[in-house]
This record gives sequence, C-alpha cells and structure tokens, in this order.
Amino acid sequence: MTNVHKIKQDMCDIGRRIYDKGFVAANDGNITVRISENEVLCTPTMQSKGFLKPDDIATIDFTGKQIAGRKPRSSEALLHLEIYKAREDIKSIVHCHPPHATAFAVAREPIPQCVLPEVEVFLGDVPITKYETPGGKEFAETILPFVQKTNVIILANHGTVSYGENVERAFWWTEILESYCRILMLARQLGHVEYFTEGKERELLELKDKWGWSDPRNTEDYKDCDICANDVFRDSWGEALVQRRAFPEPPAMGPNAGSAAPAASEQEALIQAITTRVVAELAKHAK
Repeated sequence: MTNVHKIKQDMCDIGRRIYDKGFVAANDGNITVRISENEVLCTPTMQSKGFLKPDDIATIDFTGKQIAGRKPRSSEALLHLEIYKAREDIKSIVHCHPPHATAFAVAREPIPQCVLPEVEVFLGDVPITKYETPGGKEFAETILPFVQKTNVIILANHGTVSYGENVERAFWWTEILESYCRILMLARQLGHVEYFTEGKERELLELKDKWGWSDPRNTEDYKDCDICANDVFRDSWGEALVQRRAFPEPPAMGPNAGSAAPAASEQEALIQAITTRVVAELAKHAK
C-alpha cells in the first residue's frame, strides 16, 4: 500500500535540498510523484521549495486537474504529465534551475561527452530542448523527442528536468549534471578540456550495460555513431539553436572516423612555423 504521507515528506526533503543547494530561488521549481495510474502528487505554485510541509502538496489527475490539496498545484505540472505518459517506469520528476546547468541552457551550449566517467555512466548524452513559454502545452511537449533516451533534460533558457523511479533518484541526475557543468566551467578557465579515447569510453559503456543502465549508444541504432560527439541528440540542435561555442568539438572517435584534419589552432601553428623558417632562410641569403 502506498504511504502517501511518507512520499509527501520525501518531496519536502528534496525541496529543501534543491533550495539549500541554490538550485532554486524564491518559488522556483516543482516536484511530482506518481502514486497511481491516474494520480500525481504535485508541489504548490508560488511557494518556496525550501519550506514545504506535507500538507502543502496537492494531488492532480493525468489531465492536470487538481483533485485534492489546500494550495493550487504548480503551473508547470503539464510538463511532468507528458513525461509520465511517455514513460510508465517513471515515478517521480524534479524540475529546478541549477545555475551552472542553466547557464548551458541560456548559452545553448551542448554538454560535452567523454570527460567524466560518472557522467557517462549515470547521464550519457544530455539534450537541450527548443524554447517555449513555460506552463503551456507547447512547453510541455518540448521534451517528447528526448524523454525515451535520457533521464535528464536541459530546458532552453529555463532550467533542468530529471526523472526516475523515486524522488531521490530523480534529484540525483540533476545534482550530477549541475556538478559536471560547474567542473566544465572551471576546466575551461584553466584553458583546456581533455577527452577520453574511444576505447576508454567503450569500457564505460560496457560497464553501464553490465550494471543495467540503458544508453542509446549501446544499441544498434547508434553502433556507428561518433561516440563522444553528442550524436544521440545532435539532429535536434538546429531547431533548438544549440551550437558549440565555449567547448571544442571532440576528436572524431566513431568506428567510421577517418584521419581527422588538424584543428584550426594546429594549422595556424604549423603555418606560423613554416613562415618563421622561410623568413629566417631569406634573411640568411640576404646577408
């Protein structure tokens, strides 16, 4: 039997954690948990997630109609319902605005792959949706192209949404993503990000498969993908205005990758070296 009061307490606990970590400000964010085929617990609108009480949690049906609770449900509940409808295995969803991950959402910068083992095992390729005004049906449907292939999504110019078999797991994926985005920004300040080799990445994917974690790159559909180049969601970049600007394209690592041309910086260095040599030789003969 579902212990609804315990679940509400867990939702309040996660609310405090996302607030204490600075993943939400003021009344930002929302949390839901599915408790039956047609019922979802939902945090209220216009209330800080850091100070929730179990009695604040509303109950809605799968149309978004509130059927219980003394406070009105979150205005963004429709986004959660689209995920539940698409994924029967999902029992909880957390939406918030972690600063570093949301910076990638604002910049529309794709999340680099093949950098941290934990990210490859727990997250994989992380998509960025196209932008729609939050709260409505069009906004809710922006996640549909991605929801089957990942458990965490970046919402363009908005924040993140992550989901799992319980509210703790749903929160974990956002916490891992936010930590990773912060590390990426710190590494960029140092001036360089080094990528795994294809062999080391495939070792991680083998472990992921062994441990029962799904990843599209472990399926036939993506057996020929460029394994570290965001190939799972790259086709969506044009519509979402996603483009590499801050982080370099990783070296081609897919099974069909040929000899890559030198990077632009390498070409410039080579040209400069040749020019210097030629000038030196000319100067010798001029004496």
